[in-house]
Amino acid sequence: MILTGPQIAREHAAGRIRIDPFDQEQLNPNSYNYRLGPTLRTHRGQVVDALGAHELDEVRIPEAGIVLEPGRVYLGTTVEAIGSEHFVPSLIGRSSLGRLGVFLQVSADLGNLGAVHRWTLEIVVVQPIRLYPGMVVGQVSFWTPTGARRLYDGHFGRHSEAITPHAALLTAGR
Repeated sequence: MILTGPQIAREHAAGRIRIDPFDQEQLNPNSYNYRLGPTLRTHRGQVVDALGAHELDEVRIPEAGIVLEPGRVYLGTTVEAIGSEHFVPSLIGRSSLGRLGVFLQVSADLGNLGAVHRWTLEIVVVQPIRLYPGMVVGQVSFWTPTGARRLYDGHFGRHSEAITPHAALLTAGR
C-alpha cells in the first residue's frame, strides 16, 4: 500500500519517515519531490570494469547549471536525507524530465527499511541538457511492508554524504 502525500507529512511529523530538509511544498498526491545535490561524479575511464577499481571525477554544479552529455553515467545525490524504519522508499525520476530525455534511478530505485541517507542518483541523458543544483529531479514514494521486518544494516545505510559508485568494491575491500 502506497502512502498519500498527506500521510507522508503525518508520518514525517511523527518521526516515522525522515526527509531532511522537509518542505511541505514538495508534497505530491502520493509522493514527495526530491532535489539534485550540488555535485556530480563520472567514471574517469573509457571502459569501466564492473569488478575493478573505479576512479571518479567530481564536479560541483555551478548555479548557472551544467550540461550533461549522452554516453555517460552521472552519479549525483539527493539534497534530502530520506528513509524510514517503518516504510519502504522508492525513488523515481520526474516524468517532465523523462520527456526531455533525462533518466534517473535506472536500476536502483527501491530502498531498504532502516536506510536513511542522501541517495546516490544514477543519471543518464539521451541528448545534451542543462541541470541545476537544487532543482527538483524526482520523487520518492513510501510503501507499507508486510511480513517480518529486518532493518537494513549495510554500507548504504551508514553513508549519507558521499556519492557511492559500487557496492561490490566496498564489500570486497578494494
